[in-house]
Amino acid sequence: MKRDVAAIDLDAAPEVDELLTGLGVGTLVRDSVTAPIGRNDAWAGTTTSGMEVFVKRLTGARADVEARLRRMLAFEEYAKAARPPELFRPEFLGADSDRHIVAFERVVDAENGAQLMVDEVFTGEQAYRIGRVIGRLHGTPPVGTVEVEQVAPPFPPVSFLRGLPMSVYIRSSAGELEAWRLLQNDEALIRALERLRAWEADAPRVPSHCDFRVDQLLVRPEAVYVADWEEFRLADPARDVGAFAGEWIYRSVLDLVTNRGDDVFVDMEFTHDMVLRRGAEKMQRLLPLVGEFWRGYRDVLPDVDETLAVRATAFAGWHLLDRLVAGALSTSRLTGIQRAAAGVGRAAVVNPERFTATLGFVS
Repeated sequence: MKRDVAAIDLDAAPEVDELLTGLGVGTLVRDSVTAPIGRNDAWAGTTTSGMEVFVKRLTGARADVEARLRRMLAFEEYAKAARPPELFRPEFLGADSDRHIVAFERVVDAENGAQLMVDEVFTGEQAYRIGRVIGRLHGTPPVGTVEVEQVAPPFPPVSFLRGLPMSVYIRSSAGELEAWRLLQNDEALIRALERLRAWEADAPRVPSHCDFRVDQLLVRPEAVYVADWEEFRLADPARDVGAFAGEWIYRSVLDLVTNRGDDVFVDMEFTHDMVLRRGAEKMQRLLPLVGEFWRGYRDVLPDVDETLAVRATAFAGWHLLDRLVAGALSTSRLTGIQRAAAGVGRAAVVNPERFTATLGFVS
């Protein structure tokens, strides 16, 4: 879930106002500005013309930043030309490609999907609508001369499972190194992830978000907006479908040690059997949302390749393992709940055929 913090001083980033002025929307009113936490520098606020805007400056290694910006701009060209039905997105205002800054009209009066998840008010109807949106995206090919990247995303990085590059090793926290060791010592998991990448290489390629999470959903009564298209490309549709399922599996695991959805909860030491029982209960409560997503997806894409559900289940499992590594960034050791999530993810990656129906991927 994205939170707001004090924004980076705009006087130290004059290029933001320069872009907005050049776009004809005025400059940001300083006392209106906040900044969502994320991997990029960001500013959200009201301009002197009264427009609500969201501005993002991409940060990181130059080659990576330029690739992400290229994909974002390619998505805007694709969406403008192909016009996928039901797909809403924040309106793109413009970009400063040299300074890696993009500006959008801010979607106000919308609820963030992650907040809906945490507050336990995410509905089946919303999940169904989101499934339709992603189905429309996957079912609408590029038109004209729009160039869309076709290189598969780098994750899961199977080469890392055989040994981390020195550049990654020296930048990793103790928790991240522990997470990688956990994965690297599991030969069955490594073979399963290598198999998943081989399946992906042979799968159909369709317009895909490729970094799909509930915190990128902005929900209004009349529409669902999908944001953050930095990883947009032609890819295996199972990535987006599996990511949505993975979000809810992960939420189920996090809720093992909470009283969310429980009639009675007693703070006690969990036994292995209790973890299994509570895990099943939590998933039984949340996974119907995945089923509704899948129903919406299939309503607009009734003819999908026969192994999509199995690949999506495996990608859902990878989603949990990816969260394991990402969550270990600021820790010195893995927690029990992180290990539990990794165990659930491992099971889905190693034996995806066994869990497709459990997740709701049924005809």
